[in-house]
Amino acid sequence: MTRNRLLATLNPVLAQRANPPVVAVVIPCFKVTEAIIGVLSKIGDEVSMIFVVDDKCPDGSGKMVQEQVSDPRVQVIFHDENAGVGGAVMTGYKAALAQGADIAVKVDGDGQMDPALLPRFVRPLAAGIADYAKGNRFYSRHAVRQMPGVRLFGNAMLSFFTKLSSGYWSIFDPTNGYTAIHRAALEQLNFDKISKRYFFESDMLVSLGNVRATVMDIPMEALYGEETSHLRISKVIPEFAAKHIIAMMKRIIYNYFLRDFSFASLCLLFGLLLFLFGAVFGGVNWWSSIQTDTPTPTGTVMIAMVTIILGFQLLLSFLNYDISNEPSVPLQALNGGN
Repeated sequence: MTRNRLLATLNPVLAQRANPPVVAVVIPCFKVTEAIIGVLSKIGDEVSMIFVVDDKCPDGSGKMVQEQVSDPRVQVIFHDENAGVGGAVMTGYKAALAQGADIAVKVDGDGQMDPALLPRFVRPLAAGIADYAKGNRFYSRHAVRQMPGVRLFGNAMLSFFTKLSSGYWSIFDPTNGYTAIHRAALEQLNFDKISKRYFFESDMLVSLGNVRATVMDIPMEALYGEETSHLRISKVIPEFAAKHIIAMMKRIIYNYFLRDFSFASLCLLFGLLLFLFGAVFGGVNWWSSIQTDTPTPTGTVMIAMVTIILGFQLLLSFLNYDISNEPSVPLQALNGGN
């Protein structure tokens, strides 16, 4: 069933829902004392509860919120030890689930994410057309022009690695931390296996892909101020690349050889075997030809070329299947909309 047909089927059912979803906001706090109060003041009435998670902030962000914010929706949770942004967010997620939230929106406390955009993230989840919504700062050419070249290149590389490891080929900007998630997806995740540091946003996508949740990009622009980002693209790309390769291998083995075995599995298996055989066979004979100063027989060249081309074609067939196999049915629809 195509996505449009799915939405047409779901909309009449969703229109009958009388009660709006309970929305919670999760804000991880670490060295954000200059901006956190302003962020909290901009969160609208559509939010029922706000969880400020002080990740053992040396500046006392949580204590400052307790002293200066009187909003009854705000609850401050303190970590005894620093758990990283992922650890802080997952603490907020657990609290949101325990208190009955239907949708949890993660907003950073440094002021780079405009709380006015929050309804834009909640809307597709409330309508039942997605399980997870994330920001994408690359929809606008104006916003892209404002980004340094190294950041553009880094995000392009990280996005490509994330497509491979998660199976979400239609998304971009994987390190964007402005996200919203439905409880139907949250309840399926194993928090203990999700990275708690800078790899958190990408690892969330990998974990969501494992449970086949639907993901949607939300156009947005970041608000860059004088705050300093702790993430260095040039340093994290090698680390992220290694983690993505491992996650990709696990995803492919599980989805195409353990969970299911299909024609795509055969394309991948024989494509790899033929391509590697052709490359190794051709390389060995090419090197032997150089060492002996004798031309390689035409038949040998043909064997190498045919197996490489055939293997490459089979791998392209697998890739095409994998792209079309991106999750399209929301978990909340499978769970009866709960």
